[in-house]
Amino acid sequence: MSLVKYVDRKNTNSVKWDNLQTMYQQDDLLAMWVADMDFKVPDVVMKALHNYVDGGAYGYYKVPDSYYEAFINWEKTYHGYETKREWIRFSPGVVAAFNWVVQFMTQPGDAVIVTTPVYYPFLNAVKDNGRKLITSDLVNNNGTYTIDFADFEQKIIDNKVTLFILCSPHNPVGRVWTKEELKAMFDICRKHNVFVISDEIHHDLVYGENKHIPSFTVGDYDDMMIMLTAPSKTFNLAACQNSVIVIPDETIRQKWDKYVNEIHILGGNAFGYVAAEAAYTNGRAWFEEVKGIIYGNYVCMKEMFAKELPNVIVSPLEGTYLAWIDMRNYLKTEEMKAFMQEKCGLAFDYGDWFGGDEFGTFIRMNLATSRENVELAVGRIIENLK
Repeated sequence: MSLVKYVDRKNTNSVKWDNLQTMYQQDDLLAMWVADMDFKVPDVVMKALHNYVDGGAYGYYKVPDSYYEAFINWEKTYHGYETKREWIRFSPGVVAAFNWVVQFMTQPGDAVIVTTPVYYPFLNAVKDNGRKLITSDLVNNNGTYTIDFADFEQKIIDNKVTLFILCSPHNPVGRVWTKEELKAMFDICRKHNVFVISDEIHHDLVYGENKHIPSFTVGDYDDMMIMLTAPSKTFNLAACQNSVIVIPDETIRQKWDKYVNEIHILGGNAFGYVAAEAAYTNGRAWFEEVKGIIYGNYVCMKEMFAKELPNVIVSPLEGTYLAWIDMRNYLKTEEMKAFMQEKCGLAFDYGDWFGGDEFGTFIRMNLATSRENVELAVGRIIENLK
């Protein structure tokens, strides 16, 4: 019996399904955009939450040691990384966390570098906080992306960059960086005194022979780095607003603690802690099944395009549950939105959101949904292009 159950999220106050009018000025689109899942969370999570709710009293919550132990055990078991209780901090989301770090590790006007195309809140975190955005484009070889180390270093030198926001695995291109690639980036950052925020929120969602390398295991970089992750992508818990920040270096921890004391966000809500602990403790079987569904959706999507529209370029899905799809051989940038929305009735994250018009022929498709939705979405693109 399947542990994973698809759920119709329309009319549940879902951003993905019920915020289409605001985002796309249409409310009748098939939602394939926001990065959350259309699956019920593991039964063990619902049971833990039910037990807490049944207690009936929702006063101030003391975070139990078992919560920290659950995360520590998960990281050690599945990523070979042994973190310590005193290194762990809280934020309500990784987006909040990297905005905070930009604020307390840099000064207004400082240059911050990202590798584009990249998760667009990275771009916003730099611009919204009055820092200077520097982009180093990844090298695109027929859909497979690599880092242009020479460009990355030269941009750091030319702009006196002080901070790098790393996406690992990379959203949206689906790369799982190798140890050698990470080391090369970190060595450049070390050489030029660049602090690193390592966003590893998709670190569990890795397929095949690919292996996620936690940034702190690459070498001795503890004094120049913060790592961010969460159970939200792994277990579909974004609404619980519970993210994990790992800071091995005491000096950096003191800066973090000073900042969060000033804004006085010292912990989250009880429901987030209860859900996260249950997921990390007993959610592995559910997660493995979800991974199989996602990768199956990717293979299905890729095969449909290969058969009917062979010049669609689909990036290899090494990690995340987000497909990065290049339509340049069929559509121009200026045609994309009208085609996808008006002709196909589909809602995607558009490529230009991830770093500008040069990515305008791309779409990012969320694969953490039913096979039926994937086939429907791809089928509509094929039908309308043919």
